Amino acid sequence: MTREVKLNELGVAFEGLQFPVERETVATELDDVVLRYADGEEPLPDVLDRVGARSFGDRDELENEIYNTLPVEAVGEPGQSEGEG
Repeated sequence: MTREVKLNELGVAFEGLQFPVERETVATELDDVVLRYADGEEPLPDVLDRVGARSFGDRDELENEIYNTLPVEAVGEPGQSEGEG
């Protein structure tokens, strides 16, 4: 079953992980997670394929690496806040 996760709820998806953790472990354990973007969606394992780090020391490090690989369109139009609707 697929779990859709909004970007602002990304940390919730990592709650079951034990840190430090390898990128491959994250991809395997969270292979059912699909990130919901402002303009679409993408499976988390696909995003992890673009991450340069092979391991993550904590949840913040993992989250930052993922955010750094997201396309600009993932978070919406420039200047648009997530609170607007």
